[in-house]
Amino acid sequence: MNTEYFIAGRIAIKSERTFSKLIVRIAIAGVMLSLAVMMLSVAIIKGFKTEIQEKVRGYIGDVRIFKFDLNNSFELSPFVPEPATIARLKSNPEIEYFQPYATKPAIISANDEVEGINFKGIDKTFNWDYIRKHLVSGTVINFADSAAATKQIMISQFTANRLKLKTGDNFIMHFVQDPPRRRPFKIVGIYDIGVEEIDKGFVLGDLNLIRRLNNWKPNEIGGIEIRVKDFSKLRTISTNIYTNLETRLKSESVQEYFPAIFTWLSLLDVNTKIILALMMVVGVINMITALLIMILERTNMIGMLKTFGMTDFSVMKIFLYNALYLVGIGVVLGNILGLGLAFLQTHTHIFKLDQASYYLSYVPIEVQFLDVLLLNICTIVICFVVLIIPSLLVSRISPLKAIRFK
Repeated sequence: MNTEYFIAGRIAIKSERTFSKLIVRIAIAGVMLSLAVMMLSVAIIKGFKTEIQEKVRGYIGDVRIFKFDLNNSFELSPFVPEPATIARLKSNPEIEYFQPYATKPAIISANDEVEGINFKGIDKTFNWDYIRKHLVSGTVINFADSAAATKQIMISQFTANRLKLKTGDNFIMHFVQDPPRRRPFKIVGIYDIGVEEIDKGFVLGDLNLIRRLNNWKPNEIGGIEIRVKDFSKLRTISTNIYTNLETRLKSESVQEYFPAIFTWLSLLDVNTKIILALMMVVGVINMITALLIMILERTNMIGMLKTFGMTDFSVMKIFLYNALYLVGIGVVLGNILGLGLAFLQTHTHIFKLDQASYYLSYVPIEVQFLDVLLLNICTIVICFVVLIIPSLLVSRISPLKAIRFK
């Protein structure tokens, strides 16, 4: 039988001292709350990054290819991609899909309101999966009838609210060129991405309309949007795409197109590290305090055990076993609390956010098994290593003085 473990169990379970019980409960609560907060912090930050990345890349794409020139306007210069370029994109295993597009600045006039906008032209190859997830009302553009498609348009909820429009309404759009051209449109769908830079800046329409307004050739486009399979490899994939492009073209990743958003997301990692460090310190301090109080309250017992011949190391092991037992309880309760709140938020979205400020209407949660496992292991290991220091106090206790200690 492990004598040290047996005595530690008796101290932990059978203790009748009310003061030490209170301190022990506080220590367990500290470990529980620290682990739960760390777990939720990591899950929330990862959820934020994933959700916002998906919002931006779902509408803009991961990599954009366009003509390499001195054009700095919203309206991209036309080009016809070489067959070799299209072949390389199709054969690239890192690319999920790609699609042509073009942009043209315009002004919407409706209900005595005027709004500047960037008309994004797309064609029948456009992947609607992302837009369908964010549809508020209506449907997507139907390219089956090419003549009708040029008069259909999709706008954001932000633009619809500003111009007091709804699905099925008609309005006039003035395209910025010399001379200005105006075209009537019917709203077939309203979407809500939740990112103001996108919702405020773009509407979706037919690419062929831009071709007609600009007198482009039937196969000319303004750019190519690319969706990659693994976003974590975006930098490498983007560099590879740029290297293999024809000389008249250039590419740009979504991180370069929206630097402010992705810089903000990278700063969230710093906040996570600070929170993890602070919560770990709180948990460790609670456990050190509890262990010191337990040692001081058991001074008489320590003296007796040393008198019976137990070594300092054996006595130290008793209190380390006891402390690890309490840490274990705190870890179990912390997992229940942290994972319970994560599960609740994932299925109810009970904790809300201001979408205008955070791009999301609720707190996102992304729990990964590896994160939970590492946090549990780190909490136990760090607490054990740190608790060795106060447990060394046992070696400084004299048996003779300890027996007299009341």
